[in-house]
Amino acid sequence: MLSSVSRTTRSAPLTTSLVQSRNIYRFPLSSDINITKSGKTKITTGLGGRHSKTGYQVSVFGATGFLGKILTSKLAKHGTITIVPFRNGRSKRHLKINGDYGVVNFHEFDIRNLKSIEESVAHSDVVVNLLGSHLNTKNFSMADANIESANRIAKISKDYGVDKFIHVSSYNADPNSPSEFFATKGISEQIVKEHYPDATIVRPAPMYGRNSRFLNDMLTLKVLGGNIIYRQEVYPTHVEQVAQALEKIIYDDSTIGKTYELYGNERYSKLELREMLKYMIHLNQYGFFPAASGYDMPVPEFISKIWCLLNEKLNPSLESFNYDTYRRSTLHQKIDPTALTYKDLGMVPDELADWLYKYVKPHIISSSQAKNRTVYGREEILKLRDYVNSPKNRLDLFGYGTKN
Repeated sequence: MLSSVSRTTRSAPLTTSLVQSRNIYRFPLSSDINITKSGKTKITTGLGGRHSKTGYQVSVFGATGFLGKILTSKLAKHGTITIVPFRNGRSKRHLKINGDYGVVNFHEFDIRNLKSIEESVAHSDVVVNLLGSHLNTKNFSMADANIESANRIAKISKDYGVDKFIHVSSYNADPNSPSEFFATKGISEQIVKEHYPDATIVRPAPMYGRNSRFLNDMLTLKVLGGNIIYRQEVYPTHVEQVAQALEKIIYDDSTIGKTYELYGNERYSKLELREMLKYMIHLNQYGFFPAASGYDMPVPEFISKIWCLLNEKLNPSLESFNYDTYRRSTLHQKIDPTALTYKDLGMVPDELADWLYKYVKPHIISSSQAKNRTVYGREEILKLRDYVNSPKNRLDLFGYGTKN
């Protein structure tokens, strides 16, 4: 943290033993005594790992989500007392085993129940807000999930004297965005800053990982209007690295008040990734089972807009393409030049080509795998990318083979 007491204040033999034994990679704090922004003293114990203690207590709202469960694992494994507010009892059970006995603590909460929020943050040193939604549901709109939840959590955390507030937003967050999701995320940053002028804002790019929505959306077997909804260009980032970056930010007070944009080095269009994934999972190739057959039907833009609008009206709570999906498809990822990046945290972004096959392999269900035993390493991924982007001699009525 900002202030720390060096190990040299202890006896020489003990200092030498701890420095040599502690695994710094596993244990996020290099000092045994850490002083927080408000002057609280935190004593770390252990050599790193499950039976260690950092002395900190962190509340993670959204811990049961894609990013939250990985962050919870990283915090709990070295003894940070982790408070997990939850709504669905089934979604939190697997988090208990991430830490030693008493490390991961669950508290049922509802964003409409202010007392449940108070109880979730009352004794915490850091609050991390990961809550958000990319669609409107029958119970919560995007404004409720992205703006009002951040407003209530930030206000109550400030009232209870929480030292540090970390708000995870989104790439392209902008109050004036035509996308409802990006607009509500941009407004949420402003709301949080009203309560915590020194809040740390983190804007991750689309995250890939095991069972990530980013990849799952493009692995769909049957797609209508992929030439429209997959045209967005982004800089995908590894969810494991986003969680690692958040872990660093939690324990480092030099990050207070700063804004970080976390993104990969390579720019991809979802259209080219969809084409690459079709080859990797053998979609519509020779020898597939009926369960693996599908279609990818290009359509004119107005048909795609109608299709997304109907999905939103008829299935508002389903993870389907809604009208805001169409809006976001027109907005390529823009990098804020004033924001800090992985480099400022001492990290180097992972390359998607190194991880893509690992996360896609479980989805290869067609019998053509018996005939095509290709293992897509980095070189094969890059060759496949060049191939799908090369000009094709085919009838293209709706611009499917072009990037907008």
